[in-house]
Amino acid sequence: MRKTVLLSVVALLVLSVALIQPAVAQTTTLRVLVHQNPPMVEFMEAFNQQFQERHPEIVVDMSVVNAGDLSTVTQTRLSANDIDVIDMFGFSNAAQPYMTDVDPPNWQQLIDAGLLMDITDQPFVANYDDATIRDAGTYNDKVYQINLGRVSYSGIFYNQDLFTANNVIVPTTWSELVQACETFVAANIPCMTAGGKDGWPIFVGAYGLIGSLYADQAGLVEGLWTGTITWNDEKALEMWSRMQIYTRDMIESGASGIAGDAAPGRFASGAVAMFPGGTWYAPAIESAEPEFEWGYIPFPGSENAEDNQYLFGKYDQGWAVAANTPNAEAAMTYLAEFSAPENYQLFVNAVGFIPTQPTAQLDTHLGEEVAPYLANFRVGYEQYWVAPRGVGQYANPWASYFQPFGTFDDPQALADTVQADLQSGLDVAGS
Repeated sequence: MRKTVLLSVVALLVLSVALIQPAVAQTTTLRVLVHQNPPMVEFMEAFNQQFQERHPEIVVDMSVVNAGDLSTVTQTRLSANDIDVIDMFGFSNAAQPYMTDVDPPNWQQLIDAGLLMDITDQPFVANYDDATIRDAGTYNDKVYQINLGRVSYSGIFYNQDLFTANNVIVPTTWSELVQACETFVAANIPCMTAGGKDGWPIFVGAYGLIGSLYADQAGLVEGLWTGTITWNDEKALEMWSRMQIYTRDMIESGASGIAGDAAPGRFASGAVAMFPGGTWYAPAIESAEPEFEWGYIPFPGSENAEDNQYLFGKYDQGWAVAANTPNAEAAMTYLAEFSAPENYQLFVNAVGFIPTQPTAQLDTHLGEEVAPYLANFRVGYEQYWVAPRGVGQYANPWASYFQPFGTFDDPQALADTVQADLQSGLDVAGS
Protein backbone atom coordinates (compact mmCIF):
# COMPACT_ATOMS: atom_id res chain seq x y z
CA MET A 1 0.00 0.00 0.00
CA ARG A 2 2.74 2.45 1.01
CA LYS A 3 4.67 1.52 -2.15
CA THR A 4 1.64 2.25 -4.31
CA VAL A 5 1.07 5.63 -2.64
CA LEU A 6 4.76 6.51 -3.03
CA LEU A 7 4.68 5.67 -6.73
CA SER A 8 1.57 7.79 -7.15
CA VAL A 9 3.22 10.75 -5.42
CA VAL A 10 6.30 10.42 -7.62
CA ALA A 11 4.12 10.26 -10.70
CA LEU A 12 2.27 13.41 -9.64
CA LEU A 13 5.54 15.21 -8.98
CA VAL A 14 6.86 14.26 -12.41
CA LEU A 15 3.64 15.42 -14.01
CA SER A 16 3.73 18.70 -12.05
CA VAL A 17 7.30 19.39 -13.10
CA ALA A 18 6.38 18.69 -16.72
CA LEU A 19 3.43 21.05 -16.53
CA ILE A 20 5.42 23.97 -15.14
CA GLN A 21 8.31 23.58 -17.63
CA PRO A 22 8.20 26.24 -20.38
CA ALA A 23 7.06 24.88 -23.71
CA VAL A 24 9.81 24.39 -26.24
CA ALA A 25 9.13 26.70 -29.17
CA GLN A 26 8.56 24.98 -32.45
CA THR A 27 11.22 25.89 -35.02
CA THR A 28 10.12 27.39 -38.31
CA THR A 29 12.43 27.26 -41.30
CA LEU A 30 11.94 30.36 -43.41
CA ARG A 31 13.15 29.72 -46.97
CA VAL A 32 14.49 32.85 -48.66
CA LEU A 33 15.70 33.18 -52.26
CA VAL A 34 18.03 35.99 -53.43
CA HIS A 35 20.11 36.69 -56.53
CA GLN A 36 23.90 36.92 -56.57
CA ASN A 37 25.06 40.43 -55.75
CA PRO A 38 28.04 40.28 -53.36
CA PRO A 39 27.28 43.40 -51.25
CA MET A 40 23.63 42.43 -50.97
CA VAL A 41 24.38 38.80 -50.08
CA GLU A 42 26.88 39.93 -47.44
CA PHE A 43 24.31 42.27 -45.90
CA MET A 44 21.58 39.63 -45.95
CA GLU A 45 23.82 37.08 -44.23
CA ALA A 46 24.44 39.56 -41.39
CA PHE A 47 20.76 40.56 -41.23
CA ASN A 48 19.65 36.92 -41.13
CA GLN A 49 22.01 36.19 -38.26
CA GLN A 50 20.67 39.10 -36.23
CA PHE A 51 17.08 38.23 -37.12
CA GLN A 52 17.57 34.68 -35.87
CA GLU A 53 19.04 35.96 -32.62
CA ARG A 54 15.91 38.04 -32.07
CA HIS A 55 13.66 35.18 -33.19
CA PRO A 56 15.28 31.89 -32.13
CA GLU A 57 12.14 30.06 -33.19
CA ILE A 58 12.85 30.98 -36.84
CA VAL A 59 15.74 29.57 -38.87
CA VAL A 60 16.47 31.42 -42.12
CA ASP A 61 17.54 29.17 -44.99
CA MET A 62 18.79 31.53 -47.72
CA SER A 63 19.54 30.32 -51.26
CA VAL A 64 21.62 32.39 -53.69
CA VAL A 65 21.31 32.04 -57.48
CA ASN A 66 22.71 33.94 -60.45
CA ALA A 67 20.62 36.93 -61.50
CA GLY A 68 19.97 35.34 -64.89
CA ASP A 69 18.54 32.23 -63.23
CA LEU A 70 16.36 34.01 -60.68
CA SER A 71 13.16 34.04 -62.72
CA THR A 72 13.32 30.35 -63.63
CA VAL A 73 14.28 29.22 -60.13
CA THR A 74 11.51 31.36 -58.64
CA GLN A 75 8.85 29.81 -60.83
CA THR A 76 10.13 26.29 -60.18
CA ARG A 77 10.26 26.69 -56.43
CA LEU A 78 6.93 28.47 -56.18
CA SER A 79 5.31 25.69 -58.19
CA ALA A 80 6.91 23.13 -55.86
CA ASN A 81 5.80 25.14 -52.81
CA ASP A 82 9.28 25.05 -51.27
CA ILE A 83 10.01 28.77 -50.94
CA ASP A 84 8.59 31.49 -48.65
CA VAL A 85 10.22 34.87 -49.34
CA ILE A 86 11.42 35.69 -52.85
CA ASP A 87 13.81 38.32 -54.15
CA MET A 88 12.18 39.68 -57.33
CA PHE A 89 13.14 42.51 -59.62
CA GLY A 90 10.72 45.43 -59.93
CA PHE A 91 7.63 44.83 -62.03
CA SER A 92 8.42 45.88 -65.59
CA ASN A 93 7.93 45.06 -69.29
CA ALA A 94 4.17 45.11 -69.09
CA ALA A 95 2.35 44.46 -72.37
CA GLN A 96 1.06 47.71 -73.90
CA PRO A 97 -2.02 48.24 -76.12
CA TYR A 98 0.13 48.75 -79.23
CA MET A 99 1.84 45.37 -78.69
CA THR A 100 0.35 42.35 -80.41
CA ASP A 101 0.45 38.72 -79.29
CA VAL A 102 3.09 39.04 -76.57
CA ASP A 103 3.60 36.96 -73.45
CA PRO A 104 2.94 38.68 -70.11
CA PRO A 105 6.07 39.17 -68.00
CA ASN A 106 6.95 36.43 -65.54
CA TRP A 107 5.81 38.40 -62.48
CA GLN A 108 2.37 38.86 -64.04
CA GLN A 109 2.12 35.18 -64.88
CA LEU A 110 2.99 34.26 -61.29
CA ILE A 111 0.30 36.56 -59.91
CA ASP A 112 -2.31 35.34 -62.41
CA ALA A 113 -1.46 31.77 -61.39
CA GLY A 114 -2.11 32.64 -57.74
CA LEU A 115 1.50 32.06 -56.67
CA LEU A 116 2.29 35.46 -55.10
CA MET A 117 0.67 36.78 -51.93
CA ASP A 118 -1.37 39.98 -51.82
CA ILE A 119 0.42 42.12 -49.21
CA THR A 120 -1.58 45.31 -49.77
CA ASP A 121 -2.70 45.59 -46.15
CA GLN A 122 0.62 44.81 -44.49
CA PRO A 123 1.72 47.80 -42.36
CA PHE A 124 5.33 47.73 -43.61
CA VAL A 125 4.19 48.58 -47.15
CA ALA A 126 3.57 52.15 -45.96
CA ASN A 127 7.30 52.55 -45.27
CA TYR A 128 7.97 52.79 -49.04
CA ASP A 129 7.13 55.76 -51.24
CA ASP A 130 3.91 55.69 -53.19
CA ALA A 131 5.54 55.91 -56.64
CA THR A 132 7.65 52.85 -55.96
CA ILE A 133 4.74 50.77 -54.73
CA ARG A 134 2.66 51.85 -57.72
CA ASP A 135 5.33 51.47 -60.41
CA ALA A 136 7.29 48.47 -59.20
CA GLY A 137 5.02 46.32 -57.05
CA THR A 138 1.34 46.79 -57.93
CA TYR A 139 -0.86 44.78 -60.28
CA ASN A 140 -4.62 45.19 -60.68
CA ASP A 141 -4.63 47.64 -57.76
CA LYS A 142 -3.09 45.13 -55.34
CA VAL A 143 0.42 45.14 -53.92
CA TYR A 144 2.48 42.01 -54.43
CA GLN A 145 5.99 43.36 -53.84
CA ILE A 146 7.92 45.92 -51.85
CA ASN A 147 10.75 47.25 -53.99
CA LEU A 148 13.95 48.09 -52.18
CA GLY A 149 15.76 50.47 -54.48
CA ARG A 150 16.46 51.96 -57.85
CA VAL A 151 19.74 51.71 -59.67
CA SER A 152 21.25 53.58 -62.56
CA TYR A 153 23.07 51.54 -65.17
CA SER A 154 23.75 54.42 -67.55
CA GLY A 155 26.71 56.15 -65.94
CA ILE A 156 30.49 56.05 -65.99
CA PHE A 157 32.78 55.77 -62.98
CA TYR A 158 35.92 57.84 -63.50
CA ASN A 159 39.31 58.00 -61.77
CA GLN A 160 39.58 61.52 -60.37
CA ASP A 161 43.34 61.35 -59.83
CA LEU A 162 44.05 60.24 -63.41
CA PHE A 163 41.82 62.96 -64.79
CA THR A 164 43.65 65.59 -62.74
CA ALA A 165 47.12 64.25 -63.47
CA ASN A 166 46.48 64.23 -67.22
CA ASN A 167 44.62 67.57 -67.34
CA VAL A 168 41.48 65.89 -68.70
CA ILE A 169 38.13 67.59 -68.12
CA VAL A 170 35.18 65.48 -67.02
CA PRO A 171 33.33 64.96 -70.33
CA THR A 172 29.85 66.36 -70.84
CA THR A 173 29.55 65.64 -74.60
CA TRP A 174 30.44 62.79 -76.93
CA SER A 175 33.35 64.68 -78.48
CA GLU A 176 34.78 65.41 -75.04
CA LEU A 177 34.54 61.73 -74.14
CA VAL A 178 36.35 60.75 -77.34
CA GLN A 179 39.05 63.35 -76.65
CA ALA A 180 39.45 62.15 -73.06
CA CYS A 181 39.99 58.57 -74.21
CA GLU A 182 42.48 59.64 -76.85
CA THR A 183 44.45 61.58 -74.23
CA PHE A 184 44.60 58.62 -71.85
CA VAL A 185 45.57 56.14 -74.57
CA ALA A 186 48.36 58.48 -75.72
CA ALA A 187 49.63 58.39 -72.12
CA ASN A 188 49.56 54.56 -72.16
CA ILE A 189 46.56 54.51 -69.82
CA PRO A 190 43.60 52.32 -70.90
CA CYS A 191 40.50 54.48 -71.23
CA MET A 192 37.82 52.08 -69.97
CA THR A 193 37.46 48.62 -68.53
CA ALA A 194 34.44 46.30 -68.37
CA GLY A 195 33.55 42.72 -67.47
CA GLY A 196 33.53 41.51 -71.05
CA LYS A 197 33.86 37.85 -70.12
CA ASP A 198 30.25 37.90 -68.87
CA GLY A 199 28.98 39.61 -72.04
CA TRP A 200 26.17 41.68 -70.56
CA PRO A 201 28.36 44.38 -68.94
CA ILE A 202 29.38 45.50 -72.43
CA PHE A 203 25.91 46.28 -73.73
CA VAL A 204 24.64 47.50 -70.34
CA GLY A 205 27.61 49.86 -70.23
CA ALA A 206 26.25 51.51 -73.39
CA TYR A 207 22.67 51.95 -72.16
CA GLY A 208 23.55 55.53 -71.28
CA LEU A 209 24.59 56.16 -74.86
CA ILE A 210 21.17 54.95 -76.02
CA GLY A 211 19.44 57.16 -73.44
CA SER A 212 21.38 60.26 -74.43
CA LEU A 213 20.10 59.87 -78.01
CA TYR A 214 16.60 58.64 -77.13
CA ALA A 215 15.57 60.46 -73.96
CA ASP A 216 11.97 59.16 -74.17
CA GLN A 217 12.65 55.48 -73.60
CA ALA A 218 8.98 54.45 -73.53
CA GLY A 219 8.48 56.41 -76.75
CA LEU A 220 11.43 54.58 -78.31
CA VAL A 221 9.80 51.23 -77.59
CA GLU A 222 6.47 52.36 -79.00
CA GLY A 223 8.19 53.79 -82.09
CA LEU A 224 9.99 50.52 -82.77
CA TRP A 225 6.73 48.59 -82.48
CA THR A 226 4.75 50.97 -84.68
CA GLY A 227 7.51 51.55 -87.24
CA THR A 228 8.02 55.28 -86.69
CA ILE A 229 11.53 54.44 -85.45
CA THR A 230 13.83 51.82 -86.95
CA TRP A 231 17.20 50.50 -85.86
CA ASN A 232 18.69 51.44 -89.25
CA ASP A 233 17.37 54.98 -89.65
CA GLU A 234 19.73 57.97 -89.59
CA LYS A 235 19.55 58.52 -85.83
CA ALA A 236 20.05 54.84 -85.05
CA LEU A 237 23.04 54.66 -87.38
CA GLU A 238 24.62 57.47 -85.37
CA MET A 239 24.08 55.33 -82.26
CA TRP A 240 25.66 52.25 -83.84
CA SER A 241 28.67 54.24 -85.05
CA ARG A 242 29.30 55.52 -81.54
CA MET A 243 28.79 52.08 -80.07
CA GLN A 244 31.53 50.77 -82.34
CA ILE A 245 33.92 53.45 -81.13
CA TYR A 246 32.99 52.56 -77.55
CA THR A 247 33.70 48.83 -77.98
CA ARG A 248 36.66 49.08 -80.36
CA ASP A 249 38.53 52.18 -79.18
CA MET A 250 37.42 53.00 -75.63
CA ILE A 251 37.31 49.68 -73.81
CA GLU A 252 40.74 48.29 -73.05
CA SER A 253 42.24 45.40 -74.97
CA GLY A 254 41.75 42.18 -73.01
CA ALA A 255 38.45 43.19 -71.43
CA SER A 256 36.84 40.10 -72.98
CA GLY A 257 38.79 38.07 -70.41
CA ILE A 258 37.67 40.11 -67.37
CA ALA A 259 34.77 38.68 -65.33
CA GLY A 260 31.94 40.97 -64.33
CA ASP A 261 32.73 40.76 -60.62
CA ALA A 262 36.45 41.42 -61.27
CA ALA A 263 35.95 44.64 -63.25
CA PRO A 264 35.29 46.91 -60.20
CA GLY A 265 38.59 45.83 -58.66
CA ARG A 266 40.39 46.39 -61.94
CA PHE A 267 39.06 49.96 -62.02
CA ALA A 268 39.79 50.56 -58.33
CA SER A 269 43.40 49.49 -58.84
CA GLY A 270 43.98 52.77 -60.69
CA ALA A 271 45.06 51.06 -63.90
CA VAL A 272 42.28 52.51 -66.08
CA ALA A 273 40.62 55.90 -66.35
CA MET A 274 36.93 54.96 -66.57
CA PHE A 275 34.46 52.16 -65.92
CA PRO A 276 30.98 52.33 -67.54
CA GLY A 277 28.44 50.48 -65.44
CA GLY A 278 25.69 50.46 -62.87
CA THR A 279 25.64 52.16 -59.48
CA TRP A 280 25.59 48.70 -57.88
CA TYR A 281 29.34 48.49 -58.51
CA ALA A 282 30.12 51.30 -56.04
CA PRO A 283 30.34 49.14 -52.88
CA ALA A 284 32.67 46.69 -54.64
CA ILE A 285 34.91 49.54 -55.80
CA GLU A 286 35.11 50.97 -52.29
CA SER A 287 35.68 47.55 -50.79
CA ALA A 288 38.58 46.88 -53.16
CA GLU A 289 40.32 50.23 -52.49
CA PRO A 290 38.70 52.27 -49.69
CA GLU A 291 40.92 55.32 -50.33
CA PHE A 292 40.38 55.36 -54.08
CA GLU A 293 39.01 58.67 -55.41
CA TRP A 294 36.27 58.25 -58.03
CA GLY A 295 33.31 60.08 -59.51
CA TYR A 296 30.16 59.03 -61.39
CA ILE A 297 28.63 60.86 -64.36
CA PRO A 298 25.91 60.16 -66.94
CA PHE A 299 27.28 58.64 -70.16
CA PRO A 300 27.80 61.65 -72.50
CA GLY A 301 26.61 60.02 -75.72
CA SER A 302 25.19 63.15 -77.37
CA GLU A 303 26.94 66.23 -78.72
CA ASN A 304 24.34 68.28 -76.83
CA ALA A 305 25.33 68.46 -73.16
CA GLU A 306 21.70 68.94 -72.12
CA ASP A 307 20.91 65.46 -73.48
CA ASN A 308 23.56 63.96 -71.21
CA GLN A 309 22.15 64.92 -67.81
CA TYR A 310 19.86 61.95 -67.30
CA LEU A 311 20.45 58.78 -65.32
CA PHE A 312 18.56 55.83 -66.76
CA GLY A 313 17.91 52.77 -64.69
CA LYS A 314 15.43 50.45 -63.13
CA TYR A 315 13.78 49.34 -59.96
CA ASP A 316 16.00 46.57 -58.71
CA GLN A 317 15.50 44.02 -55.95
CA GLY A 318 12.21 43.63 -54.11
CA TRP A 319 10.59 41.18 -51.73
CA ALA A 320 7.54 39.07 -52.52
CA VAL A 321 5.95 36.22 -50.59
CA ALA A 322 4.70 32.87 -51.80
CA ALA A 323 0.91 32.79 -51.69
CA ASN A 324 0.84 29.22 -50.41
CA THR A 325 3.58 29.52 -47.81
CA PRO A 326 2.88 27.64 -44.57
CA ASN A 327 5.11 30.19 -42.83
CA ALA A 328 3.19 33.39 -43.57
CA GLU A 329 3.53 34.78 -40.04
CA ALA A 330 7.31 34.31 -40.05
CA ALA A 331 7.54 35.82 -43.53
CA MET A 332 5.61 38.93 -42.46
CA THR A 333 7.82 39.30 -39.37
CA TYR A 334 10.91 39.01 -41.57
CA LEU A 335 9.77 41.68 -44.04
CA ALA A 336 8.50 43.98 -41.28
CA GLU A 337 11.89 43.95 -39.55
CA PHE A 338 13.78 44.37 -42.82
CA SER A 339 11.53 47.33 -43.67
CA ALA A 340 12.11 49.10 -40.36
CA PRO A 341 13.71 52.43 -41.35
CA GLU A 342 16.90 51.81 -39.40
CA ASN A 343 17.45 48.40 -41.01
CA TYR A 344 16.51 49.64 -44.47
CA GLN A 345 18.99 52.52 -44.13
CA LEU A 346 21.78 50.03 -43.38
CA PHE A 347 20.74 48.00 -46.42
CA VAL A 348 20.83 51.04 -48.72
CA ASN A 349 24.28 52.02 -47.47
CA ALA A 350 25.59 48.49 -48.00
CA VAL A 351 24.16 47.93 -51.48
CA GLY A 352 24.21 51.44 -52.90
CA PHE A 353 20.60 51.51 -54.09
CA ILE A 354 18.87 54.82 -54.65
CA PRO A 355 16.35 54.59 -51.77
CA THR A 356 12.66 53.85 -52.14
CA GLN A 357 11.82 54.72 -48.54
CA PRO A 358 11.28 58.50 -48.29
CA THR A 359 12.99 58.68 -44.90
CA ALA A 360 16.20 57.07 -46.18
CA GLN A 361 19.25 58.86 -47.51
CA LEU A 362 21.98 57.41 -49.70
CA ASP A 363 24.58 58.58 -47.19
CA THR A 364 27.59 57.42 -49.14
CA HIS A 365 30.05 58.77 -51.69
CA LEU A 366 27.81 57.31 -54.40
CA GLY A 367 24.91 59.26 -52.94
CA GLU A 368 26.89 62.48 -53.28
CA GLU A 369 27.80 61.65 -56.88
CA VAL A 370 24.27 60.84 -58.09
CA ALA A 371 22.45 63.51 -56.08
CA PRO A 372 22.69 66.17 -58.82
CA TYR A 373 20.98 63.82 -61.29
CA LEU A 374 18.24 62.22 -59.19
CA ALA A 375 15.62 64.68 -60.39
CA ASN A 376 16.43 63.45 -63.91
CA PHE A 377 16.18 59.74 -63.11
CA ARG A 378 14.29 57.84 -65.83
CA VAL A 379 13.30 54.22 -66.24
CA GLY A 380 15.38 52.66 -69.01
CA TYR A 381 14.55 51.11 -72.36
CA GLU A 382 14.85 47.46 -71.40
CA GLN A 383 12.27 47.96 -68.65
CA TYR A 384 9.70 48.85 -71.33
CA TRP A 385 10.76 46.57 -74.17
CA VAL A 386 8.76 43.44 -74.98
CA ALA A 387 9.95 41.66 -78.10
CA PRO A 388 7.46 40.48 -80.73
CA ARG A 389 7.30 36.74 -81.21
CA GLY A 390 9.57 35.45 -83.91
CA VAL A 391 12.27 38.12 -83.75
CA GLY A 392 15.76 37.15 -84.85
CA GLN A 393 18.73 36.81 -82.55
CA TYR A 394 20.07 40.32 -83.22
CA ALA A 395 16.89 42.29 -82.50
CA ASN A 396 18.48 44.26 -79.64
CA PRO A 397 20.42 47.56 -79.41
CA TRP A 398 23.54 45.89 -78.03
CA ALA A 399 27.03 47.30 -78.39
CA SER A 400 28.41 43.82 -77.71
CA TYR A 401 27.57 42.79 -81.30
CA PHE A 402 30.69 44.69 -82.39
CA GLN A 403 34.19 43.25 -82.42
CA PRO A 404 36.04 42.25 -80.32
CA PHE A 405 33.03 41.09 -78.28
CA GLY A 406 30.92 40.09 -81.28
CA THR A 407 31.43 39.52 -85.00
CA PHE A 408 30.29 42.78 -86.62
CA ASP A 409 32.71 45.45 -87.87
CA ASP A 410 30.40 47.64 -89.97
CA PRO A 411 27.73 49.85 -88.31
CA GLN A 412 25.49 49.89 -91.40
CA ALA A 413 25.60 46.11 -91.78
CA LEU A 414 24.77 45.66 -88.10
CA ALA A 415 21.98 48.25 -88.20
CA ASP A 416 20.36 46.51 -91.18
CA THR A 417 20.68 43.10 -89.50
CA VAL A 418 19.14 44.29 -86.22
CA GLN A 419 16.21 45.94 -87.99
CA ALA A 420 15.63 42.88 -90.20
CA ASP A 421 15.58 40.62 -87.16
CA LEU A 422 13.13 42.95 -85.43
CA GLN A 423 10.98 43.27 -88.53
CA SER A 424 10.64 39.51 -88.80
CA GLY A 425 8.85 39.56 -85.46
CA LEU A 426 6.79 42.63 -86.25
CA ASP A 427 5.59 40.97 -89.45
CA VAL A 428 4.41 37.95 -87.48
CA ALA A 429 2.69 40.20 -84.91
CA GLY A 430 0.91 42.13 -87.65
CA SER A 431 -0.25 39.11 -89.64
